[in-house]
Order: sequence, then structure tokens, then C-alpha cells
Amino acid sequence: MSDVSDEPPLPQRAIETLGDAAYRQMKERIIRGVYRPGHKLTVRAVAQDLEVSTTPARDAINRLTGEGAVVYTGPKTVIVPVLGASELREITLTRLALEGLASEQAAQYGRQADVKELKSLQRLINSALDERLYSEALWHNKEFHFKIYRLSGLPHLVSMIESLWLRIGPSLHNLYPEFAEEKYGVHNHEVAMEALEERDAASLRAAMENDIRDGYRRLKRANREREAS
Repeated sequence: MSDVSDEPPLPQRAIETLGDAAYRQMKERIIRGVYRPGHKLTVRAVAQDLEVSTTPARDAINRLTGEGAVVYTGPKTVIVPVLGASELREITLTRLALEGLASEQAAQYGRQADVKELKSLQRLINSALDERLYSEALWHNKEFHFKIYRLSGLPHLVSMIESLWLRIGPSLHNLYPEFAEEKYGVHNHEVAMEALEERDAASLRAAMENDIRDGYRRLKRANREREAS
């Protein structure tokens, strides 16, 4: 008697391809803050969300678990972890070093077309903030930052930055609504665009580092508020 499963067998190459696609989609969602810290995910829910079978969904979850992006709380359930104070500080210090370097290197390669694209992204961010659509603002915010970092022409550096965002992305929800009301990020982004337009490496690096520092101060307060409640 042959084994019976709830899914038809797929060639190994097809399984790997579907698993890679599911992993990339899940990774991008976590980086862009689609899921908040503490959000619970099951294999079946991920499969439904990504419109794939449970096999590639499970593969994606296992890979993300290995990267610390999600943690298992049961045989079929994972959660997006909540960062503690020490983890948040370490990630922030590393972000300042790597994202600052990428920004500094990007300045010499920025063209007017790149600045124009950044301005379009910023308009989307501003519109989302005005409408209090913070998940949408985070989605475009990631694109804004990585547009600059990719201009550095240093793909391995960008990959390392991406791994940090995989850990910090969900926590960025805690920036709001204060970050939107005070326009911290908007101001930093405006300075960054002006610096890129002028190819001012030091000012571009400072603007992006200030964005990280301003965010860190808010995230620290959010942690204290959570611990006090």
C-alpha cells in the first residue's frame, strides 16, 4: 500500500522553488513591518496568506526561525519575537555602523533620477502618515531606505543591513503615532534627499544615522511602557 498524504508529491526542484518564493515573501513582510512583535503565525495561516501549500510555508518558517526572525512556541506555531532592551541597543549600534557606511558610499552615485524616485516614495509615506495608515508608511519607508543603500554598489553590505531589518522591522510599529505626529522621519528623509542631490556624503550619512537614532529613542520608550504595563 502506498503512502497517502494530504498533498500531491512535487519534484524536489519544484518544492525548493516554491519554498524559496515563500521565504522571500515572508522575509519581505517581516522586514516591512507587516507583522507586529508577538504576532502568532501557523503553518496553515502562512500557507493561506501566501497562497501556497503547507510544504513551502513550513520551509519558509523554518528558514526564518534559523535567522531569528520568528521563534517556535509549539509544533506548528511561531511568533514574531519582541525585542528586549539589550537586543534593541545592539541592533541599533550595528545599524548605525552599516547603514551609515552604505549611505556615505551611496552619495557619490546618486543621480537626479534617484532623487526623483525618493521624492515619489516620500510622498507616499507622507500620505500614509496623514491618513494614519502606519503599516503602509512602513512598507514605503523600507523602500526609501534601501533605495539609498543599494546606490552604494555594495551588495554584501546591503544584505547585512537587510538581516538587521529582519529583526527590527516588526518593532517599527512602535514608532507610531508619535513619529508621525512629530515628523521626525519626514525631516530626516528630506535632509537625506537634499544631501544625495548635492552628493554630500557626510550629510547623507548624518541624516540616515539621525533617523535611526530618533527611532531608537522612541522604541526604547515603547519598551519601558510595555514593561511597566
